[in-house]
Amino acid sequence: MYRIAEFRKISRERYLKDASEVTDEAVASAAFDKIIMPARATRGSAGYDFHAPYAFALEPGETVKIPTGIRAVMDDGWVLMLYPRSGLGYKYRVMLNNTTGIIDSDYCYSDNEGHIFIKLYNGGDKRMEVDEGAAFVQGVFLPYGITRDDDATATRNGGFGSTSRK
Repeated sequence: MYRIAEFRKISRERYLKDASEVTDEAVASAAFDKIIMPARATRGSAGYDFHAPYAFALEPGETVKIPTGIRAVMDDGWVLMLYPRSGLGYKYRVMLNNTTGIIDSDYCYSDNEGHIFIKLYNGGDKRMEVDEGAAFVQGVFLPYGITRDDDATATRNGGFGSTSRK
């Protein structure tokens, strides 16, 4: 096993700002105080479970954006890949809206403190409910390579789609 990363909470101010886009202030404030850090369920687990900061429901055909309150600080050469928990995919056809979340090693230094958001889509035919504190997504750290002629020198400042913005 390689010990290459750690999870940290973002600041309360950042969480309240980001969560206000999707929920009311009272829910966001209470959620921040109860954020559960991602953890593996067993010694053999590859994935770190992300827990719902508050309860939410997702109707068939709907999407929901969840501010986790978490950032991942990791060594260069690693990426955090996010996937829905297999039970949610199997029972409800729930998937990440972007199919697989990719959290780059430099994302934690973004102007949003590297706040990890989860956007889920219910592609099934029944309502899905997730209780506060329930594990709903898992993250797996993986190493990656680059091409021999790679000369990327730009630095990140932003979240979704920020590396393609000029």
